[in-house]
Amino acid sequence: MTVSRTICLGFMAVITVGTILLMLPISTSDGSWNNLVVALFTSTSAVCVTGLSVVDPGTYFSFWGQLFIALLVQIGGLGYMTTTTFLILLIGHKFDLRQKMAIQQALDRPGMQGSAQVIRSIIATTLIFEITGIFLLLPAFVPQYGWSQGLWLAIFHSVNSWNNAGFSLFKDNLIGYQTSVLVVFTVTTLIIFGGIGYQVILEMYLWLRDRIFKQKTCLIFSLDFKVATSTTLILLILGTIAFFCIEVRNPATFGNLDLGGQFLVAWFQSVTPRTAGFNTIDISKMTTAGLFITIAFMFIGASPGGTGGGIKTTTLRVLTSCTKAILQGKEEVLLYDRKIAISLILKAVGVLVASVATVILATVLISLTDPKLDFIQILFEVVSAFATVGLSTGITGTVSTAAKLILIITMYIGRVGVLLLMSAILGDPRPTRIHYPEENLLVG
Repeated sequence: MTVSRTICLGFMAVITVGTILLMLPISTSDGSWNNLVVALFTSTSAVCVTGLSVVDPGTYFSFWGQLFIALLVQIGGLGYMTTTTFLILLIGHKFDLRQKMAIQQALDRPGMQGSAQVIRSIIATTLIFEITGIFLLLPAFVPQYGWSQGLWLAIFHSVNSWNNAGFSLFKDNLIGYQTSVLVVFTVTTLIIFGGIGYQVILEMYLWLRDRIFKQKTCLIFSLDFKVATSTTLILLILGTIAFFCIEVRNPATFGNLDLGGQFLVAWFQSVTPRTAGFNTIDISKMTTAGLFITIAFMFIGASPGGTGGGIKTTTLRVLTSCTKAILQGKEEVLLYDRKIAISLILKAVGVLVASVATVILATVLISLTDPKLDFIQILFEVVSAFATVGLSTGITGTVSTAAKLILIITMYIGRVGVLLLMSAILGDPRPTRIHYPEENLLVG
């Protein structure tokens, strides 16, 4: 079995187990057997760290059902291979060459050395951030809900924030906390660091360590770090400004809030589409321009190696750098004085084309199964599913069963990756030694 098939089938296996667990009577609040489609949709959404839900998780599922969702989100955020490898390390077994190759491909690492240490570091980083998030969220939830319920709410939302999933146990998601500085900045910080990638966090840690202990070692940031951090920062700033300018006069979202509240909501709305799914405003009441910008941010997504989805920030930068090089008449694509390899440019183009094709196909199919829905609502739902975001205009629970199945497939494709899924179906690509003659072609 190829490495790509191992990863894809691994996610399917986890989704299947999650579906069975969520179907059990102990998972529902009324103690009855769960509907198969509801269980499958919820399990897929959790493992794919999406957050879309056809029911209200806070009232429909019991504590055990909510616990299963949190565990599935954790497994999905870490990734199938990371979780499996960690369990292998716990029981003291060694993994073979094929498993090392799977880890390399799952983590998008250039080599296989030190894979076990990387897995331990990822688990430790995850626990540090999630536990910190829990302690920060306790003062917001405990006074209102008591210690037991408040602690569980803090755990559930911290896990979902770090893993960039949008499941919430509140009926209105986080709208009730839209002006809470503690909740907004805790959740958004977890979302940003969870989606920016482990490698970036590690380099940040090493840089801070050198500064704190005043070590003379010269740390040179990698190209991944520079691209991920700069692109994320640019998107966050532009998103905050754009949402503030577009929605500031919309009384249905945050037009009636004071300036501080408007800033908090605009900041949160800039962070959450990439790709967490929490919301502090009613998404269905946003302007068309606001919805379209949200779709664009969802499609871009987070950074490689993180818990988010989308085409990734690095793909965006490679494509924009290609456009810049063409406009300047250059034959090389540069990023921070480094030449980008042709193979990476081709991969970026492949990711973009395959992603657009997937979104178009899913949108067309749902338009046929549910013709009464508005186009912008369908497109929003599909991009949210593909980019594993979880934001919705409120139609998730009302669409037909066929549309739900299409969204399930879309979430799965978005989580494992279009190119990885194609490799699993067609087999891992092999380089060819055959070279063909070049010929000009009119383009543009």
